[in-house]
Formats: sequence, C-alpha cells, structure tokens
Amino acid sequence: MCLPDKINPVAPALAFEVTSMQTTHPTEATVASINGVALHNAADVLTADELRQRAYAELLRQTAIQNGLLDANDAPSTDGVASEAASIAIETLLDQELLVPEPSEEACRRHHAANQASHYTTGERVHVRHILFAVTPGVDLNALRKQAEGTLLNVRCFDSNNTDDAFSKAAKTLSNCPSGAEGGQLGWLTSFDCAPEFAKELFGHAEVGVLPRLVHSRFGLHVVEVMGREAGLAQPFESVHGAVRMTLKQQTFVTALRQYLSLLAGSATVHGVDLEAADTPLVQ
Repeated sequence: MCLPDKINPVAPALAFEVTSMQTTHPTEATVASINGVALHNAADVLTADELRQRAYAELLRQTAIQNGLLDANDAPSTDGVASEAASIAIETLLDQELLVPEPSEEACRRHHAANQASHYTTGERVHVRHILFAVTPGVDLNALRKQAEGTLLNVRCFDSNNTDDAFSKAAKTLSNCPSGAEGGQLGWLTSFDCAPEFAKELFGHAEVGVLPRLVHSRFGLHVVEVMGREAGLAQPFESVHGAVRMTLKQQTFVTALRQYLSLLAGSATVHGVDLEAADTPLVQ
C-alpha cells in the first residue's frame, strides 16, 4: 500500500513543516549555500523543498554555534544528515528561542467543537481506491496535474454503471502505486493507515463516490473514490483534552518556528535557494 504511515512522532518537526510551506518543483543546477556554507554537492539533484529544508537546518546549525550551543568545529552537512551534536543543539536552541504558551481551556474547547467530526472520533473507516500520479524529482508538474485532472474528469463522466470499469482501467494503466494492479483498491482504512494530509480529505466527511477534487499528498496527486463509510464514535472533550492541548501547542510551535526561520533568513547571505525572509521581529 502506498499511503503510508503517519509522520514519525519522534522526527524533527522541521522536516515536515518546512516542506509543507512550499510546492515541490525541480531546482536549477547550482550549488546553494547559506552564509557561504554549501548545502549539497555540485552533482546532487534536489527539489526546491529539499533545498529549503537543508537551508533552514543550516541556518539553525549556524545559530546554535553562535549561541554557544554547538562546537564551532562541527562540520556542516552536504548530504542532509546533521551530526548528532548538531541535532541536539538545534533542539536546545528552539526550546530557548520559541515561545509556545499553554493553550487556554476555552481555546481547547473551541478547537474540539470545531473539529470533533474530523479529528476526535474513534472507529471511523472508509473503503477507498485511488489513482496516484506521483511527484518525483524532475517531473513536469503542470503536465502531471493536467493528466490527473483529465483522469478525474474521465472517471466522473461515466454513469454509475460504468464508473467501476473506468476507474479500475485507469488505475491499472496510469497509477504509480502498486495498488494499481488491483484497480487502485486500498481496502478499508482508518485515519491511522494514511498520511495525515490524505486522511484529512477522507475522514470527517459524508462524501461517497469519486471525490470531485484531486487529493494532494506528499506522494503526489490522487484521484480518489470513497466506496463506503463506517461512521466513528465521537469522543467527548474530557477524554481527548490532552490530545487537543498538544495539537494547539503544535500549531503555535509551527507558527513560531516559521517566524524564527524567517528572521534568521533575513539576516543571512542566501544563495541558490528561495527562503521566506523577514528583517524585523514578527509577532508570535
């Protein structure tokens, strides 16, 4: 199955959040650098998102050195893998620099009420099949999107008696997922079986049939058909209070991290990579 897993809860938050800020596309053949420190080798072919992630990580590594949290002899990475000492120093830096207040009880209750159907239910399942148009380094995104949109239109244009054959045939001939050989069948899924951005489009909704929009995930563009739903049981606020609180804290952390990275980028010499930069403090 190619709708994998949730994000590793112990992985650095930077990796997913920075990537999610921008759309992936191939970069030009140039060596990008931060304050004169190369982010990759000349022969490497990286996407724009990969370069941004490396650039922000290097900004944090350099700032950790400046703040005395990391030995100045720590070697910069050109393969995207920071040293263990650098990873620890960056985590310490973020703990010191980012203000992440505890959310209020009122804010937690508002969030729960607004998101109970989509986030705070248990046991909800959907029966799904999909056609994946994978985003890979060097792919022409405009052409890929047109192909995905054309396929979506084609499978939706067939009447209910013929949609099954049309979808199955398209999955077998076009899908970049191994499930294509089975007509795109993914079977019955829970939210824990899917990448979060994919699950967001499937769960907490009432739609059945071919979704009228492409679903975007880290793997590419999906034409999705919901073939059946089993409703979940809503969880009361008291039973998920801790999860709600952590969700709001994570949202605040992401906002603060983006602002901090923008400030660092605004005072750095950046070459060969586009970063969101700010030259004045931002309100957190």
